Amino acid sequence: MLAARSAVFRAELLGPMKEKTAARVRIDDMDPKVFRALLHFICTDSLPEMDDGDTAAMAQHLLVAADRYDMERLKLICEGKLCSHLCKSTAATTLALAEQHGCGTLKKACFKFLTYPGNLKAVMASEGFQHLRSSCPSVLEELVAKLVP
Repeated sequence: MLAARSAVFRAELLGPMKEKTAARVRIDDMDPKVFRALLHFICTDSLPEMDDGDTAAMAQHLLVAADRYDMERLKLICEGKLCSHLCKSTAATTLALAEQHGCGTLKKACFKFLTYPGNLKAVMASEGFQHLRSSCPSVLEELVAKLVP
């Protein structure tokens, strides 16, 4: 089932990569809760139930996993979840994710969110803004160009 839903898993499990001959495939750089949610999606084509407070964080992690494993439908679902859960504390991190993982719709939603009065100033004071500044400086230039007529 993994190979059917993801070209990356297909290459790892059925291709000439070392995982083909291994009894197990180790995934070290993903939280087990996120991997369970990824497996749930692979098996059911739906996201697992999530607490409202956990939705944005899980969607961020799943978006990264979806991009890593070339699962476009999951990526689009996560993008939609993140668009509807934008807030001042997550907007900078979400914008960085959108840029790093090629999510144009999410990037536009973040830009729109940041143009509302007061949002940009609050986001600039958030923890995620420093990460955005250092990891995606071109996005800030793009944002400034949109804000300055």
